[in-house]
Amino acid sequence: MTSEILAAPPVALGTWAWGDSGEAGDGYFGSRLTASGLREVVDKAQSNGFTLWDTAAVYGMGRSETVLAQALKGHARGEYRLSTKFTPQIAGDGDDPVADMLERSLDRLGTDHVDLYWIHNPADVARWTPHLIPLLRSGRIRHVGVSNHDMKEIALADQILGEAGFRVEAVQNHYSLLYRSSERAGILDHCRAHGVRFFSYMVLEQGALTGRYSPARPMPEGSSRAAVYNGILPRLQTLTDRLRAIGDDRDASAADVATAWAIAKGTTPIVGVTNAGHIDGLVRARGIELADDEIAELEALADATGVDTRGSWEHGM
Repeated sequence: MTSEILAAPPVALGTWAWGDSGEAGDGYFGSRLTASGLREVVDKAQSNGFTLWDTAAVYGMGRSETVLAQALKGHARGEYRLSTKFTPQIAGDGDDPVADMLERSLDRLGTDHVDLYWIHNPADVARWTPHLIPLLRSGRIRHVGVSNHDMKEIALADQILGEAGFRVEAVQNHYSLLYRSSERAGILDHCRAHGVRFFSYMVLEQGALTGRYSPARPMPEGSSRAAVYNGILPRLQTLTDRLRAIGDDRDASAADVATAWAIAKGTTPIVGVTNAGHIDGLVRARGIELADDEIAELEALADATGVDTRGSWEHGM
């Protein structure tokens, strides 16, 4: 068994957008990511207690892991935790594709262990989950999570690990005001009942819930997120206006409130950070306590939008 309980800060830090080509201005979000800028992000996050960094082998096909390791240089390994993923769709054809992908991740991350290792999606739970057991026994991974799994798939992974004395300790699914399928399917209740940490990704819906975008100020044309969200921005206006108003009362932004909602629901949001200012927002979100009536109002407004933001990579929960 793992000797320690999986712990995490109130918010985990996402580095998907760090896996771009490395060319300035060529980030997934048009961000001008630089080594010095990302080091500043890391230093500010670490000093504010945000010490769990989430990446994946498939993010930029390894580049996110490499860039993250460079940005973390100067911080002792015991000062931060690393979360990365095995993605079945890019598995090799060797004898042990899970171990092979992990070893490449460890090499890029410059470490001998990963604190939290995920099966990225449920392509074949029975096939891939058993490969985690020797990696847990060796200490190369300390905790196991499953991402984009439904309740049946979570239970199967847990059963397989349980036969060896381990268990699924974390679930990472798309969860936001606009997409609460994991809650409605009972996954959040399951996690609460069994001491499993639920990590929510896309809590800001790629910026659609930050209040920065509106029908008059849409997302940049030609971007993948513009294709998904620009058409529904008119239906989000009432919700984002209310997020902004609640934030105004607390010297916070709409994005801070959307993140605080995810925390209030008992989840650990994974929020993408590409500049040091994002850390200021997480500090604010961490300090916001939403009243029950505010949570209920936001959820009612979100339901009233009638939008479905399920990603093309997701199956129903």
